[in-house]
Amino acid sequence: MDKLTLYIGNKNYSSWSLRPWIALEGCGIAFEEVLIPFDFPAGNPRIREVSPTGRVPMLVHDGFKVWESLAIIEYAAELFPDAGLWPKERQARALARSISMEMLAGFRALRNACPMNIRRPVSRLDLPEGVMEDVARIETIWREMRARSGGPFLFGAFSGADAMFAPIVNRFEVYDLVAAAETLDYMAAMKALPAWQKWEKAAREEPWIVPEDEA
Repeated sequence: MDKLTLYIGNKNYSSWSLRPWIALEGCGIAFEEVLIPFDFPAGNPRIREVSPTGRVPMLVHDGFKVWESLAIIEYAAELFPDAGLWPKERQARALARSISMEMLAGFRALRNACPMNIRRPVSRLDLPEGVMEDVARIETIWREMRARSGGPFLFGAFSGADAMFAPIVNRFEVYDLVAAAETLDYMAAMKALPAWQKWEKAAREEPWIVPEDEA
């Protein structure tokens, strides 16, 4: 199997980078990481040297480029069908893809008001309209999927669906958005993952500060 290379942005802020990184790492798939820091006001022009969209993340496999978090997870799932990136059972797999697409396309109020920030001290914000509706919908998804699977993750074992929601775990924590025991239990399971802890340690050691992502 040829080497996989994953291009990512700052671990402290880049929610889109976290998703495929923790999916691959959490499922035991070997890859090389290349971090292109967002240390300019509008990102980093070096990204355009490697990415057709000028954005991260991007996976390169033997010269072939795949971009966008969910597409990267899907591609890796085809390369490594036994890695557990998607549930084995057909209906569970369909649900995993459905909620992953919902995460990809939705929850804009929450994402815009509360950017991912691993280093942020826990504190609340004055939240605009729509944020708590997004929070409630995500809590419902987590509760229903874990009730169906038995947990501790959304589909029993860690999967690509958990990876798609990983940045939400940080947002819920640092902006103090949730209090339900079931929600906190799922967040604790995610934060106990060695992959999560590896990402968090690196994020806390980064020197870069991006003012527009400091809510």
